[in-house]
Amino acid sequence: MRIAVGLEYAGDAFEGWQSQPHGRTVQDAVERALGIVAGEPVRTAVAGRTDTGVHAAAQVAHFDTLAHRPETAWVRGANNHLPRGVAIRWAVEVDDSFHARYCACERAYRYLLFNAPVRPAVLAGRTGWFHLPLDEAKMAAAAARLPGERDFSAFRAASCQAKTPMRIMSEASVTRDGNMIVFDFRANGFLHHMVRNLVGALVAVGKGAKPPEWIGELLESRDRSRGAPTFAPDGLYLCGVSYQPHWPLPGEGRIIVRPRLALI
Repeated sequence: MRIAVGLEYAGDAFEGWQSQPHGRTVQDAVERALGIVAGEPVRTAVAGRTDTGVHAAAQVAHFDTLAHRPETAWVRGANNHLPRGVAIRWAVEVDDSFHARYCACERAYRYLLFNAPVRPAVLAGRTGWFHLPLDEAKMAAAAARLPGERDFSAFRAASCQAKTPMRIMSEASVTRDGNMIVFDFRANGFLHHMVRNLVGALVAVGKGAKPPEWIGELLESRDRSRGAPTFAPDGLYLCGVSYQPHWPLPGEGRIIVRPRLALI
């Protein structure tokens, strides 16, 4: 059987998604819990790997197993063996042609940035922070230059292993709700540190260090060294993965959803 599962997790409780020998990753925790329910070792594949400190409100993974269990057992049973920072929200059986990563059409990320003179305490580790006033209108104007099929080399980490820097971005927006600035990005795929580098560049525009048109110039340069520093992972959330509608996934597993977070 191939089972698809929906996950949410707080990234500040783990050292990224991908399994490591020390076992302190989301994948390690999830596979241990699912293995207990299955009564056999379980290996997962995920829609999008996340770095240390990066959160997920709607991650999708799949695994193969010889065990036959009701779908509720993969959810409630596994959650009984998971630490509080991660939870399985749903599980459905899919056929062998489904792959959480390769069948995904789009992924959506949201970055939450607390913009106030004093750093947040209650939201520590769950939001980014910038102390100087930011002009969200200028940042929105800059972000509007990003959608389309583009070479995102200027926002690509040196360690990125992607075969090509070309990505198709369908959404890039910046909005404000009180002290919280919200950056939303949706694309067919993302390069390593791409969203955090985009946020860093947009903040440079928001604080007045660069004009909005600089984002377009940076894109055209394809030169990461001309960009802004990589922003902290704290406020970054994988908030949705979209698939073709013929897959029997819950609605939130097929369409882009947003983090269930209050904006302060």
